[in-house]
Amino acid sequence: MTANPTVFHAVAAIAKDLERDGYQKLSERDAWELRAGGKYYVDRNGTSLIAFAVGDKYAAGNGAAIVAGHIDALTAKLKPIPKLRNKAGYLQLGVAPYAGALSDTWWDRDLGIGGRVLVKEHGKIVSKLVKLDWPIAKIPTLAPHFGAAALGPFNRETQMVPIIGLDNTDLAAPSAATPDAEWKASPLGGEGAFAATQPERLVKAIASELGITDYSTLVNWELELFDVQPATTGGLDREFIFAGRIDDKLCSWAAVQALLNANASLASSSQIRIVALFDDEEVGSLLRQGARGNFLPSIMERIVEEFAETKTKNALARTYANSFLVSSDVIHAVNPNFLNAYLENHSPRLNIGPAISADSNAHMTTDAVSTAILQRCVDADIGTRKQDPKLQVFQIRNDSRSGGTVGPMLSAATGIRAIDCGIPQLSMHSIRATTGSQDPGLGVFAFQSFLERFEEVDREFK
Repeated sequence: MTANPTVFHAVAAIAKDLERDGYQKLSERDAWELRAGGKYYVDRNGTSLIAFAVGDKYAAGNGAAIVAGHIDALTAKLKPIPKLRNKAGYLQLGVAPYAGALSDTWWDRDLGIGGRVLVKEHGKIVSKLVKLDWPIAKIPTLAPHFGAAALGPFNRETQMVPIIGLDNTDLAAPSAATPDAEWKASPLGGEGAFAATQPERLVKAIASELGITDYSTLVNWELELFDVQPATTGGLDREFIFAGRIDDKLCSWAAVQALLNANASLASSSQIRIVALFDDEEVGSLLRQGARGNFLPSIMERIVEEFAETKTKNALARTYANSFLVSSDVIHAVNPNFLNAYLENHSPRLNIGPAISADSNAHMTTDAVSTAILQRCVDADIGTRKQDPKLQVFQIRNDSRSGGTVGPMLSAATGIRAIDCGIPQLSMHSIRATTGSQDPGLGVFAFQSFLERFEEVDREFK
């Protein structure tokens, strides 16, 4: 969460972890040649990723054990033309909130800039990752001495504009100069170049970081702000983790580690094990790299087709029916200062284990059958690890509003049985949140038990 602050960095880091463990990268554009016992991954747009391992005994129509989450997080994205006129000697940056970003927790934070840069090299357009991880931007509060003006509410378009530097050259400008005379395109890259539409000093900083000397080779970029404060442990006994972007990189990390840890049992498996990490969950999952897109169904269809013989009937439909999905998004941990906001006996604690999320209005996929299946998987490994995860339960009060995540949309599109179960955290959607120091590992244990035990547990439910 510190080293990989943007969705682009997170996907790239996960891909490296997978490749180190023998996973082969596939492209959706190419024909595939899969084999039983093989391990593969596919990314889409550089912002979502699906990894899958095929059991040595897999046959078309057999089920899949799937853990799915999202890898995007609340942020502030640079606008297409983020260059702004100087105000009172300040250089400012035009940004737009992604989901619930630019909330009150973004005031006075040290913000870096990172993301994806498209560069023209040798006649090709290549994607490069950039991370300026020192404090560059700041959204300053107004001191309380100014009275009512400092109390809000605040306008996110006009009053939460980051400052990124100083420029007092306007003080030396001729008195006859007009505001429009001060506003001119940057000469970087030449007239009409992408670089000419961006803040000149930012272009130079990014080009320097990437070793680019010809600004005209900058084709475009997708950049965002992030809190540069590193993740750390805290509490008297270091029982907390304080970090940014916990939602939902925490569950994404745990799911991938569980998949890697389950390699040893792949030889005896007749199923597929899948970890699917999506982009755009925080804004509705409506894009092609989101959970409402065809990414997961498409990958599962291609896997089944690769192993199906001509006489195999309805293999994909049977695969869906024999599969199970754990939708792994973070869950609200109980906050001791706001106990009245929680439903009694449905308030997850930290360092206990993942929480199953239920909802009477179908915002979650959880039901009695899916709860029993996951509980049986986790119980099957009790006593075999240093600490056993204990599944907790969360449900909102009747007078509260429920959020949603990727589970219902994936389950509805495929017919796959599903449950919502994630790692608890405090301060969801804050720029800096809290989880337990044991919770990442407990999440890995629970997800690994599911991936390895689902095949045998599912026989009890046929």
